Amino acid sequence: MRTALFLFLAALLPTQALAANQVALANDVFVERVSTDAQGKQRILLEEPKVVVPGDRLVFVLNYRNAGAQPADKFVITNPLPAAVSFADAGDTRPLVSIDGGRGWGQLDQLTVAMSDGTRRAAQPGDVTHIRWAFQKPIPAGGSGKLMFRGVVK
Repeated sequence: MRTALFLFLAALLPTQALAANQVALANDVFVERVSTDAQGKQRILLEEPKVVVPGDRLVFVLNYRNAGAQPADKFVITNPLPAAVSFADAGDTRPLVSIDGGRGWGQLDQLTVAMSDGTRRAAQPGDVTHIRWAFQKPIPAGGSGKLMFRGVVK
């Protein structure tokens, strides 16, 4: 049982995001929990995912830093979504998403999924397989930042 839990948690961690230009990436994942104090005030806590169950909200954090001596131009981070997780949101960053394993990209509200009867339906967050951020400006040498997205355990 302990091995199965470890393997499940390992599957939740995004694989190393693809990067170029000597930009170092570090990925973290947290479980988002709501705590209520004695006065009834709620706080959102981010905790290490020791145990996760279907319905748990996860927060994936991608830290990047340009370790090179030159600006990282046309920088792109592509992150596959773990199969055990349904995409929820990416805050206000509006990344491109793929619903076909990384072959095609677009904004979620612009993508459609082919149905078995030949019709198409609007893509849903659960259809997302990959997330991509394409930086519009070069990352200066030594520059760093953080991106995040949320998912829900299936």
